[in-house]
Amino acid sequence: MNAQDIMNSARRVIDIEAAAVAALAARVDTQFAAAAETLIACPGRVVVTGMGKSGHIAGKIAATLASTGTPAFFVHPGEASHGDLGMITAQDVVIALSYSGETGEILTILPLIKRLDVPLIAMTGNTQSTLAQRADVHLDVAVELEACPLELAPTSSTTAALVMGDALAIALLEARHFTAEDFARSHPGGALGRRLLLTVGDIMHTGDELPLVSADARLREALLEMSAKGLGMTGVVDGDGRLAGVFTDGDLRRTLDHDIDIKHAGIAEHMTRSPKTVTADMLAAEAVRLLQTHRIGGGGLLVVDADNRPQGALNMQDLLRAGVI
Repeated sequence: MNAQDIMNSARRVIDIEAAAVAALAARVDTQFAAAAETLIACPGRVVVTGMGKSGHIAGKIAATLASTGTPAFFVHPGEASHGDLGMITAQDVVIALSYSGETGEILTILPLIKRLDVPLIAMTGNTQSTLAQRADVHLDVAVELEACPLELAPTSSTTAALVMGDALAIALLEARHFTAEDFARSHPGGALGRRLLLTVGDIMHTGDELPLVSADARLREALLEMSAKGLGMTGVVDGDGRLAGVFTDGDLRRTLDHDIDIKHAGIAEHMTRSPKTVTADMLAAEAVRLLQTHRIGGGGLLVVDADNRPQGALNMQDLLRAGVI
């Protein structure tokens, strides 16, 4: 095959599978609604099973359901008949995937599933198959043509089952009013979880790491404090401990443009008054937006309480290390 033949083959596969997916829309009917209602009413978990390539799709569907508000897990049908069926309880719902609807390993455990009296949702490509006929709800994922030219390797059929599973999961997500915050709680280690769950208080420097000088301090003292704490800034507080201003690396560069006696100049004369601040309960992602909006790059942000007293400090490097950016 030359390069053009290879590209033509790839485009043919994409066209065939796209057509298979497009055909599913007409099959989102009362059976689909019944499947969704059955899953919403489930007091336990959703057990998804399938063999071979359908098993891989079943595992992905289970993972998608679990991450979008529907507790679910995958059970291998072969292992189910050797003990794993004990993972299914009378409170659960089973989703079984088999394109032929005649997969031996699934048919073997059908009587046991029925004995548990749990609802059975089947996804097959044959409405007259044993699995389809014995299911409480059947979702038709038949395809006109496999993308494999030999009509042997599951291609279009597995794609159709995957998309039907996604459609079911998202329908449930919307029915449950599942939010981005809910999603983040299932993905605390991911970028979305960090953006939606991590607060300023989780990453700010506090205590001895917080750079602060009094309003009557000399500029030299402020520079020593900045150097010691390494955050590129220092807060300046008044006699009551409230924030009066901030002095950053940027302020230092602007100060050095003038003929200033660093040893004797007062910090109050050169600090930035009314600086941008954040609170400990603010999302770290909001702090990032504040830094970017106001172009606070080299310096950072002070964290204050309701009385405008400094509680902590953070800079862009802290946000980078925390994975918020």
